[in-house]
Amino acid sequence: MTKVSKEQLRKFIKENNLKSTEDVQAALRDLFAGTMQEMLEAELDTHLGYAKHDTKNKTTDNSRNGHSRKTLTSEYGDVEIAVPRDRK
Repeated sequence: MTKVSKEQLRKFIKENNLKSTEDVQAALRDLFAGTMQEMLEAELDTHLGYAKHDTKNKTTDNSRNGHSRKTLTSEYGDVEIAVPRDRK
């Protein structure tokens, strides 16, 4: 895993206007939710064998079929994600 530099941390703090521990907690919760969402999307891309909207490289009869809302409970609090589904 790549280590984050002090400059990157300072930039993140400034961009997100983090002033309290609650602000940090909220930013970490959002970062966690976004990371989990992207991991699920990437997992479906791998499972189906093609990226979203890349029908030119689609070699399966299976396809995406929307999302299901789920709540994850983490040390950062509850976060809502949209779990991608496939038809099969």
